[in-house]
Amino acid sequence: MSLSVLLQRLTPLTFVSRCAGRLGASRRRWIAQPLIRLFIKRYGIDMREAALTQPGDYASFNAFFSRALHPQARPPAKADCISPVDGRISQRGHIDGEQLIQAKQQTYSAAELLGDARLARRLSGGHFLTLYLSPGDYHRVHLPCPAQLVAMRHVPGRRFSVRPEIVQRVDGLLARNERRVCHFRHPVWGEFAMVLVGAAMVGSIVTRWDDALPRALRHGRWQWRAPQAGQAPHWLPAGADIGHFEMGSSVVLLLPATAGPLAAAWRPGAAVRCGQALSDAMFALELPAAMPEAGA
Repeated sequence: MSLSVLLQRLTPLTFVSRCAGRLGASRRRWIAQPLIRLFIKRYGIDMREAALTQPGDYASFNAFFSRALHPQARPPAKADCISPVDGRISQRGHIDGEQLIQAKQQTYSAAELLGDARLARRLSGGHFLTLYLSPGDYHRVHLPCPAQLVAMRHVPGRRFSVRPEIVQRVDGLLARNERRVCHFRHPVWGEFAMVLVGAAMVGSIVTRWDDALPRALRHGRWQWRAPQAGQAPHWLPAGADIGHFEMGSSVVLLLPATAGPLAAAWRPGAAVRCGQALSDAMFALELPAAMPEAGA
């Protein structure tokens, strides 16, 4: 066992992450502003891309860390699938049965990652992409394609670091960490999923639908289905902002076989930017006026 993995196992990561979250949420300027300015200098953040360009515009470190970008900073490419985040590809592979096959033939369970064996079976035969967000990356998460939210699930877990070298050494790490599973439907491909994985120092995982959650679902393990009865389904376009992390983490994108392959050039280690084309195919898609019920 490497020293880095040993430290991950011995450190009370959940407690440390909660402390970091409280510090990041502080609105005291004498706490927030030095943290923000130090972070900008340490990671070379280009504030010209941000919607609010001055450090003093942010009331807390978390507000800065989850900052919005200028609308023209990440224009979505016209492709079937675009990158949902700024980051680096740490893994890509096939979903064989309920197993995600990684590099060097390592596997872990799609059902465990999703917390939903039924959805895992529906995605069998498809493919997945794991994207690592380093602390210096832009930390909002966007839709990789047009979609409607079907359901969300929160799965409590550990707070291991998701740095690629740690993920490769801890069996099934992404299926052991705390995570938010977003279950979507594409108008052509059908069901797909995005898993927002928490990590060490992550204060919280936030989605645009959190305000719709009953207060009782804000903590612990829960599942929530998007309301559909009696109202027109709400489609979101590719590139729509769906949430953010408060500190670095990973996103796992699981696509069905009907989505077709991602571009061969996107291999582990490659850096991607939000909105960049991940597939070679171009889309010319008009969103339907209605969406079939999930499972239909």
